[in-house]
Amino acid sequence: MSPSAAAEPEVSLVGIGADGWAGLAGPAREALRAAEVIIGGRRQLDLLPSPSLPSLPSSPSPQECAGERVVWPSPLRPAVPGLLAAHAGRRIAVLASGDPYFYGIGRTLAEVLPHLPLRVLPHPSSVSYACARLGWALEECEVVSVVGRPLARIAAALYDGRRLLVLSAGAGTPGEVAALLRERGFGPSRIRVLEQLGGAHERGYEGTADDWPHPPGDPLNIVAVTCTAAPDGMRLGAVPGLPDAAYEHDGQLTKRHVRAATLAALAPAPGELLWDVGGGAGSIAVEWLRAHPACRALTVERNPERAARISRNADRLGVPSLRVVTGTAPGALAGLPTPDAVFVGGGLTAPGLLDACWAALPMGGRLVANTVTLESEALLVEWYRRYGGELVRLSVAHGVPVGGFTGWRQAMPVTQWAVCKGAGTAVGGDLGGDT
Repeated sequence: MSPSAAAEPEVSLVGIGADGWAGLAGPAREALRAAEVIIGGRRQLDLLPSPSLPSLPSSPSPQECAGERVVWPSPLRPAVPGLLAAHAGRRIAVLASGDPYFYGIGRTLAEVLPHLPLRVLPHPSSVSYACARLGWALEECEVVSVVGRPLARIAAALYDGRRLLVLSAGAGTPGEVAALLRERGFGPSRIRVLEQLGGAHERGYEGTADDWPHPPGDPLNIVAVTCTAAPDGMRLGAVPGLPDAAYEHDGQLTKRHVRAATLAALAPAPGELLWDVGGGAGSIAVEWLRAHPACRALTVERNPERAARISRNADRLGVPSLRVVTGTAPGALAGLPTPDAVFVGGGLTAPGLLDACWAALPMGGRLVANTVTLESEALLVEWYRRYGGELVRLSVAHGVPVGGFTGWRQAMPVTQWAVCKGAGTAVGGDLGGDT
């Protein structure tokens, strides 16, 4: 083998659209013609010329794409290393839908086989086609995939006036999206379904979520939503401090003003993991997850009813990825993945709880603890003296009727300790002010 041949990639990763072979550029066709093995989903493989059929005058000869065809098994991810190893030494092409690195097989290959040499030949994604048909700027759209993911993820992207593109899991997804929009107070939203984008059977249809009239259609579709909130719907903002009424709770809820200050102290960043210890209604973990789609969180709650309630709140507010651990801390913390930040909202005086949370944090990790009791406050003062950080008291008063006038009703003050492990300084910046 010549040096130039030895340097050639072992695997070609080829994006293909609904238009099949006809829509492929020259380099992609050449990679498929040269492949001895072609791996892909059944639908993708069926888009290639079939050796069993005579060729049409206007199409390439079937023999031009004659490699052995292998369908991905299910589940796919654990099968990837063994399947590629079984064909080692042969020229391999892997088919992907559209852009392989946009919710596609490219990410799986990169994560499972990070050293696999790849030659990537992308095709326009369904999202690019959808924006072209709709006249939408892609950078101004929110894209949510529900392929192998909970439909509830859509709820976190619902804001009045926003444009949303949903990558469908199948023919039933448009109707399911319409139902979710109605349930979340976005019934007036306009829905447009685009099927078989780029293919010979491309078509579209539309309606509103409130009166969605269409039966399930083609399973290969994308759902475009122009979000419109119902006049009586609850407004949910993009920053921490959602209305308390957004949560189902039994009174064990970090109230919105304290919650906003707590999330500011926790300072979530993309990809970071939060432990929410003593979850209550799960509001801190929910709003941590809403801060960025890449944020991760788990909550530990000893009461099974509250644990179930936390899961419902997470689904309703668009973050179904929240992991709920039912158990009593600190015992329930054993074996959990290392956190970037820990919030303790209850049970501070439980023997060993703060010690376990502190020990779990890596250097640079943040811990924030809130309390309303004198006993727990004394504990936080002790830890503050030992490790530094910032100790603040949060006080909120609400205007309430007093006869024919208005007066202030003081809520219980909350003592908050916030610290960065190893820094001895506050997290989230200066929470103080000149008031």
